[in-house]
Amino acid sequence: MPDDSSSISPRADATKLKAIYARQTGKKYFIIVSLILLMATLALFSISIGAASISTGDVVKAIGNKLFHTQFEYANNLADTIVMKLRLPRVLLAVLTGISLAGAGAVMQGILHNPLVSPYTLGMSGAASLGAAVAIVLGKGLLGSSFVSMGPCFIAFNAFIFGFVTIFIIIGFARMKGGSPATLVLAGVALGYIFSAGVSALKYFSNNEALKDLVVWLMGGMWGATWQSVSLLVPIVSISMLILLSYAWDMNALSAGEAVAINLGVNIKRLQFICLTVATLAASATVAFTGIIGFIGLISPHISRMLIGSDNRFLIPCSCIMGALILLCADTVGRTVISPVEIPVGIVTGLLGGPYFLYMLLKKKQFY
Repeated sequence: MPDDSSSISPRADATKLKAIYARQTGKKYFIIVSLILLMATLALFSISIGAASISTGDVVKAIGNKLFHTQFEYANNLADTIVMKLRLPRVLLAVLTGISLAGAGAVMQGILHNPLVSPYTLGMSGAASLGAAVAIVLGKGLLGSSFVSMGPCFIAFNAFIFGFVTIFIIIGFARMKGGSPATLVLAGVALGYIFSAGVSALKYFSNNEALKDLVVWLMGGMWGATWQSVSLLVPIVSISMLILLSYAWDMNALSAGEAVAINLGVNIKRLQFICLTVATLAASATVAFTGIIGFIGLISPHISRMLIGSDNRFLIPCSCIMGALILLCADTVGRTVISPVEIPVGIVTGLLGGPYFLYMLLKKKQFY
């Protein structure tokens, strides 16, 4: 009788591989959904605590009344004002900023094959700082009495433009020199030093009031949280992340090597240009309203890889949620740990992110 094992075995192996793939994919979806639920829980907790405590029930009622036009009664008469005008916009800004910085960091690390890349190591942070410094120090001279009302918008616009334009300078410089990932990173570091020198010069020549405003902005924080800033950032961040996610397959191909990606039809230079531009757009837009916040775009992708692997279809959304979680937690700690005094969130992320990153380096973790 003929031996059918050769025809049955490949089919059985394929079925087994499909089952393993489905199980692994289900696990990744479960992790992402769990992180989303954890983020929602943390958001409710963050809104409820502060100098004036609001019960979680009142938080839910305030949001429900606004969304569904209900008329629930509050245990605390100030609940509606505190939740809707102060804390909810702040929480949403923290979530949006965490999503944009972490998502941009994950994409940049994957595109450039460098685990130390983030929106900041490519010079965006220094450029945004210089843009804000120019607006803060020279704003009164340029806008006169209008600076009081237009000042925050002018600072945000300047920071955004400086941060966004920088990526084109870096990409252009790298293309002249061959476009290697190392060249991009070194160009970003070099520009960062130049921008830092410019900020230091403006600090030196600024008056006391402008210097204080500049130092506070550079520390990073959610002080600029308003419904106007949130409504502006929601479409920018959402569309940017969807565009980056649409290139997940191309980034997966690139992670296997440039030769493999080219054979699969991936235009590497086009992929780098689009992804770096969109990632910078999202990151610089949020940084324009929050100031400099470090380590979110660096640490979040590493933690996500440990949880979910390097498949960019899952890594990018997982990194976004992880970044939102970390930043929301850091902002809550900074706002409440010595309430009513507030610690800038940039200080908290530095204290948390720096030691963790050093720990990963000492443990010689394999990022890829």
